[in-house]
Amino acid sequence: MGRRESVREPGGLAFPAAVYFLAFFVAPMLIIVAYAFADRSGFFDITFGLYGESFARLWDPLYLGIYRDTLLMAAVGTVGCLVVGFPFAYWLATRVRHRKTLLLLLVIIPFWTSILIRTYAWSLILSPQGPLSSFLQSVGAIANPLDLLFTPRAVFIGIVYDYLPLMVFPLYVAIERMDRGLVEASRDLGAGRWRTLWRVTIPLTLPGIITGGLLVFVPMTGEYVVPTILGGAKTALLGPVVADQFLSALNYPFGAAMSVGLVAFLLVVIFFYLRSVGRQAEANLGTAL
Repeated sequence: MGRRESVREPGGLAFPAAVYFLAFFVAPMLIIVAYAFADRSGFFDITFGLYGESFARLWDPLYLGIYRDTLLMAAVGTVGCLVVGFPFAYWLATRVRHRKTLLLLLVIIPFWTSILIRTYAWSLILSPQGPLSSFLQSVGAIANPLDLLFTPRAVFIGIVYDYLPLMVFPLYVAIERMDRGLVEASRDLGAGRWRTLWRVTIPLTLPGIITGGLLVFVPMTGEYVVPTILGGAKTALLGPVVADQFLSALNYPFGAAMSVGLVAFLLVVIFFYLRSVGRQAEANLGTAL
């Protein structure tokens, strides 16, 4: 009896997570898929079935351009988070001896504030009459008021700021668990700092880089708040466009089809991510053996 209970125990432990997953991910996703294949027979009327008109509209150059700009924004934002987060995570994991917990807490603190408040704060900072513009003009760095708000550059700053902690933590864990002996061996054999970084440190921390990139890239593709507030009407990205289809145009099937198209693409990205992580784990295991 005890053995049978021990075998069944893992399934019982996973039951709450399975219920949560089905209730808050699978069920809403099935509803979105049902709307994506529905037909808009009137301004308010929707006929459910297997209609493909909404998916056919996705091939319009206008919407393909929106997908392209959205994925480009997410890719550039991910690279920005990596460029900013890797040096900080490396410094925190290898140079800081005390107060690591405090510094990690300072990274988390912005997450305790609503994203709306943080984004509106950036809109004030980046505005032509904001404190940053006034400071740069006072020191002579710029002659005219700052022209960043409602531009792709403002969106880039906002998303890097919002998603940076999701990049820092996987990088920090990967760097802290890295075998420092390999780095020291590389330096002893005559490799400089930059060559050691590219040939030793980055390959050893590649799982953390890939994980952080995925954690940042996936939510960036559906970002709504930052493009709406910091980008304004000048930035047409997928999140605001899908929201307009549901809230303004009331075209639920097309908005759902756009969402399903993005989810399908992200599933492909996650599939290749899992394969790459699995191969990296096998390579590390082979090296250890």
